[in-house]
Amino acid sequence: MSVRAHSVVLLTRAGCGLCAAALTELATVCADFGLTPDAVDVDAAAATDPSLRAEYGDRLPVVLLNGREHSYFDVDEPRLRRDLSQPPRAGEPR
Repeated sequence: MSVRAHSVVLLTRAGCGLCAAALTELATVCADFGLTPDAVDVDAAAATDPSLRAEYGDRLPVVLLNGREHSYFDVDEPRLRRDLSQPPRAGEPR
């Protein structure tokens, strides 16, 4: 039986200073758990998924943990570390 890993995604946009800082912090936190966060530019993704920009575009950066919103504007490091230390819940998207 394999252990599922968490999925961490940062929703961002080009030229966003808060997004760049969040990605740096997120990469550091994730590295402690053997993870690499993905980054998705909501403006670029809008070509195929306009709902992403419609939902999150006015409050970037947004951290998604296992497909669910975890925090926005900044990385909630204590909460993220706590949540990453727990296994993903059954039925939770990765």
